[in-house]
Amino acid sequence: MARLELSSLVKRYGDLRAVSDVSLTVEDGEFVVLLGPSGCGKTTTLRIVAGFVEPTAGSVRLGQRDITHLPPWKRNAGLVFQSYALFPHLTVNENVAFGLEMRKMPPAEIAPRVAEALRLVRLAHLGERLPRQLSGGQQQRVALARALVFRPDILLLDEPLSNLDAKLRQDVRVEIRELQRKIGLTTVMVTHDQEEALTMADRLVVMSDGRIRQVGSQQDLYERPADRFVADFVGRSTFLEGHIETPGRFITQGGLTIACSGLETGPAAIALRPERIALLAGEEKADNAFEGRVEFVSYLGAQVDVHLRLNASERIVVQVPNRPDRTLPAIGEAARIGWSRETGRVFSGAATTD
Repeated sequence: MARLELSSLVKRYGDLRAVSDVSLTVEDGEFVVLLGPSGCGKTTTLRIVAGFVEPTAGSVRLGQRDITHLPPWKRNAGLVFQSYALFPHLTVNENVAFGLEMRKMPPAEIAPRVAEALRLVRLAHLGERLPRQLSGGQQQRVALARALVFRPDILLLDEPLSNLDAKLRQDVRVEIRELQRKIGLTTVMVTHDQEEALTMADRLVVMSDGRIRQVGSQQDLYERPADRFVADFVGRSTFLEGHIETPGRFITQGGLTIACSGLETGPAAIALRPERIALLAGEEKADNAFEGRVEFVSYLGAQVDVHLRLNASERIVVQVPNRPDRTLPAIGEAARIGWSRETGRVFSGAATTD
């Protein structure tokens, strides 16, 4: 186990910068998740750490070693691929032992190492099975055991749960997190699934266009997003474009006047989390109260999304808990909504293509 340091990493493919000036420190035993949309540079960054991609500039340090130009097999990094990459003709035991055999470890030492790794992932009883005889979740855990068997300094996970169904994904991500905490292994995972990231990480690193947009805890990124991109990508937000006319007074493009915490006058946007907006009953008041017409109602089980049209150009989503004692407005009905002055996150500046 070791501390990982990325310093000013750059990766160019011709005129394309896949990774641009990425610097990050992952502490010993920390679980960090690189989160972002497809093409944001997160997988390229992970593959630079693994040694499969040579950086154009910058350095990678693992513990006391500069591993920037070392081949993958000399980095002591365990990697779990999206596809698991198990050998179909080898048993579970043989798949897990493969890396140790390639390292020329004596057979007498391999067997107890394999048994230990399979115990960690709770598959000791399936050592003689072939991959095709296992479920998707079991195959994923075999891949994890194979990455852990040579006791790596760091574990790298490349979209490890994307091939599992939704229910199994929930179970396996908890298993991986519990195992990582148990053995205290420095871990970096790549995903585009924000729920996965929020569940598993000690810290999140949000990326876009090859750059880091924000690093922080789940609460940091959700409650205090650094920019519009992060507010839009982590969680859900409705954005209302407009301008701050005077400190604390926002005028939307559709003409709504909103009390807010923004102080800098000029073009801006307000990001509103759906669960922070309330459906108002009767004469109930709020810092910001508006009437709209329901255009769509989405039943999500534990929550219900109500989509309201406020005017010709602006619509808002309200998420409310699903309770048997609550009567929700139907499509076409009028409804009042409200939120506090502090609820809206204000971002100064005109909208961009982000």
